[in-house]
Amino acid sequence: MRVQLHWLLVFEQGNRRKVMSSLVKSITSTSTHDVYCPKILKEKHGEQIDFLRANPARSFRASRRLSGARVTRCQDSQVNAHGFNPLPKWCEPLRKGPARAQAILSPVSNSSVATKKKVFTFGKGKSEGNKGMKSLVSIYFHASLLLGGKGANLAEMASIGLSVPPGLTISTEACQDYQNNGKRLPEGLWEEILGGLEYVETEMGAFLGDPSKPLLLSVRSGAAISMPGMMDTVLNLGLNDEVVAGLASKSGDRFAYDSFRRFLDMFGNVVVGIPHSSFEEKLENLKAVRGAKLDTELTATDLKELVEQYKNVYVEVKGEKFPSDPRKQLQLAVKAVFDSWDSPRANKYRSINQITGLRGTAVNIQSMVFGNMGNTSGTGVLFTRNPSTGEKKLYGEFLVNAQGEDVVAGIRTPEDLEAMKSCMPEAYMELVENCEILERHYKEMMDIEFTVQENRLWMLQCRTGKRTGKGAVKIAVDMVNEGLVDIRSAIKMVEPQHLDQLLHPQFEDPSSYKDQVVATGLPASPGAAIGQVVFSAEDAESWHAQGKSAILVRTETSPEDVGGMHAAAGILTARGGMTSHAAVVARGWGKCCVSGCADIRVNEIEKVLVIGDKVLKEGEWLSLNGSTGEVILGKQPLSPPAFSGDLETFMSWADEIRRLKVMANADTPADAVTARDNGAQGIGLCRTEHMFFASDERIKAVRKMIMAVTLEQRKAALNLLLPYQRSDFEGIFRAMDGLPVTIRLLDPPLHEFLPEGDLEQIVGELTTDTGMTEDEVYSRIEKLSEVNPMLGFRGCRLGISYPELSEMQVRAIFQAAVSATNQGFTVLPEIMVPLVGTPQARLSVFSFLFIFLFFLVTYFLMYMELGHQVSLIRSTAKKVFSEMGSSLSFKVGTMIEIPRAALVADEIAKEAEFFSFGTNDLTQMTFGYSRDDVGKFLPIYLSKGILQSDPFEVLDQKGVGQLIKIATEKGRAARPSLKVGICGEHGGEPSSVAFFAEAGLDYVSCSPFRVPIARLAAAQVAA
Repeated sequence: MRVQLHWLLVFEQGNRRKVMSSLVKSITSTSTHDVYCPKILKEKHGEQIDFLRANPARSFRASRRLSGARVTRCQDSQVNAHGFNPLPKWCEPLRKGPARAQAILSPVSNSSVATKKKVFTFGKGKSEGNKGMKSLVSIYFHASLLLGGKGANLAEMASIGLSVPPGLTISTEACQDYQNNGKRLPEGLWEEILGGLEYVETEMGAFLGDPSKPLLLSVRSGAAISMPGMMDTVLNLGLNDEVVAGLASKSGDRFAYDSFRRFLDMFGNVVVGIPHSSFEEKLENLKAVRGAKLDTELTATDLKELVEQYKNVYVEVKGEKFPSDPRKQLQLAVKAVFDSWDSPRANKYRSINQITGLRGTAVNIQSMVFGNMGNTSGTGVLFTRNPSTGEKKLYGEFLVNAQGEDVVAGIRTPEDLEAMKSCMPEAYMELVENCEILERHYKEMMDIEFTVQENRLWMLQCRTGKRTGKGAVKIAVDMVNEGLVDIRSAIKMVEPQHLDQLLHPQFEDPSSYKDQVVATGLPASPGAAIGQVVFSAEDAESWHAQGKSAILVRTETSPEDVGGMHAAAGILTARGGMTSHAAVVARGWGKCCVSGCADIRVNEIEKVLVIGDKVLKEGEWLSLNGSTGEVILGKQPLSPPAFSGDLETFMSWADEIRRLKVMANADTPADAVTARDNGAQGIGLCRTEHMFFASDERIKAVRKMIMAVTLEQRKAALNLLLPYQRSDFEGIFRAMDGLPVTIRLLDPPLHEFLPEGDLEQIVGELTTDTGMTEDEVYSRIEKLSEVNPMLGFRGCRLGISYPELSEMQVRAIFQAAVSATNQGFTVLPEIMVPLVGTPQARLSVFSFLFIFLFFLVTYFLMYMELGHQVSLIRSTAKKVFSEMGSSLSFKVGTMIEIPRAALVADEIAKEAEFFSFGTNDLTQMTFGYSRDDVGKFLPIYLSKGILQSDPFEVLDQKGVGQLIKIATEKGRAARPSLKVGICGEHGGEPSSVAFFAEAGLDYVSCSPFRVPIARLAAAQVAA
């Protein structure tokens, strides 16, 4: 079987560019797949390159010569721009070109010429695959040769000479074909599997179904991304009455029948669908009759009896006999593993971990080796370094005379790995050596499974080991110091969620509370929290003042709950998504929050929380895991955030590498201090409205301003707010000495500042706060009411309608800036106008006023949104500077959060000195999804694959992202010095940060507690 490989090359000759697809090589697909392509050829004047045309028979005919050619990398965009056919005519064998560059490029198989290989064998010292085939991707589409993580690493271990039981891997493409083919094995696959099985039989000198030389198999899943425990495994496959007798004659009755009863249980559960409890019941009954506490206390005779009972379970539960044909067993097991890819638990795991784009699971069929053949055998699991602390020391467990599931399932209590040193010293020394080989080879901390069969070590699996945040940072720093990796590689070894763990409290032992988990919501803000349940913001503040830890439980939160949210140890809501009010505010404070928990019912009046059949009242203890969304009964022990010198070292490396600046969203002086401590390079968003909720006096003044009917009433209320705003701004300027502070003028709809409750309650409270009559309040509320407030009277529309509101805020900003400057601080204020959709422009001229005998015509120069606000800001600044006898530099810019603004960004840039993309609103208006209501249908969209992720959490790069690119390009075309950033919640999401860096933005801004994560994400893009 031959496979055609196509490579894309760009040729430059003088000022002309030619893009060609070339057939560079035909190879036998059973080679080791170490195919190299000339990625970047050394430039050499006069170099002769032969171009040949390939005909359908794959023979070559000379076409022409071209001198002075140079081969360079061609990006995907160039392919699209030139409209190249993925099956090209031109080929280029580079007969006289330089040596092959050391860059692997994935092959693209021409399916019209050859059948794709789906089964790959491996054994000690040789393999048909390697680690690079974990998930190969070609220029045009995903390559067919996908081995998954386990299969790729088994092949790699075999190829570097480690003792790996021979086996074969069925590719993930076969799984995809199986799913698309009505859950039938693809044509030709079974024959390929049998061909691979022959290789295994030859290597082992044993045969499937042969009683005299029995070969037993394991059948395991293995996707490209590890999904531990989510898919199925079958061990000891190949046993039946004849084979078990043959095995018993060689290895003893007890071993043989113990293996058979394990196989019957596992095969019945995984393949046939018989509940494990049906077998467990038989085992426990027999142990009770025999007076045995442990499985190991059962005799060979007992196990023979148990085997017969297990076979009867098949008839009792399914009405059919256990399939005794080993090849039939193998076929059914392969199909069962394929089926497990689409199981509810696997789908749920991929959803939680946002794993998308995978074709399916590979299937790894391997000859069994046995750790349960006596005291010279055993099995274990280890990490090459401590996954919790990062310490460079083997960390693992080992069991003598056991099979792998005994360790994993906790059937027996394992011993520390050190115990292996005394009972199996030679195997232990080989294991230590193998660990060193694998760390050097993979340049990573590895998770390894192994078995010792009669003193011979077998390596069963290796993969990159999962680790805690503390462990990840230490391992990365240590490996740089050891010379194993460079700094850029180390930056990629730490995941953003690792930093989340380091910056938030965590539970001491998450495994200890699993039976106490009563509900699961959205992991809105990471960390852990314990407290006593309260149902109102007032109670949360009151309890906090008494030194009590409270969990604020609400159906949903509003800005008015902000005091209680700040006082609470954690927040739990029944409604709301990842960008709901509760989620955004909690993340900003680094406070644990679980939102959108549909399993709970909150009765805030009776102060009762109902979760299934459990009823919790005020004061009962509850624990929240904001990293997983788990709601846990009781008071679970916490450990504080783990900071270390290694973290400081690691983050300094990240800062050296990244180009993108990272700023913070901060609304108070305390937020600003936290942001600076976490490495923020300024404040990218200061939301002035959040300051209004800091005290009762402030919110009452805001409500007076909102309810004001006359200009005089409104100005009187604003004069009450001015000192508060000035004081807050001054505190922020002092905290951010020498760094820019971007302040957004008032943005949210005015109704958000009104009290909650029914109409009578609202009217009563407003009457008290404002001194107005009930009729006046009713009338004003009616005028303020809106059908769609998020698209209504908010943002710059407030400042244009009530210029005195913007003037008060701008005056407070500049008074604070001058005052801080006079105290010796360096102040760099930037004022941002929100929700702009139109730039400066002149409206039609209005003529009016007939006075006596002539027309008096006055021309009013009117400005559209941005122009109006920029003019107001600059004129107010001039007044303040004149009054205070001092001035300073400042910038005026705008938020780009309306699609129209992105499309006319070149016009807006003539007025704005900087852009900041408000991606929350930009996403809302681009998709037409209400942030407040998206939770009603978003889970359905995600489960059906209509959306791959929550667009309010992970930036939609194809839609919203393109608007960002368009606005950036247009804005900089009009104003080359334009500073461009983003201040939505996406500023702290790693994949979104990567997009912003690649799009050429200058900075991202996120909540203070996400600053380190954004710093790392920006560095990983540059690394």
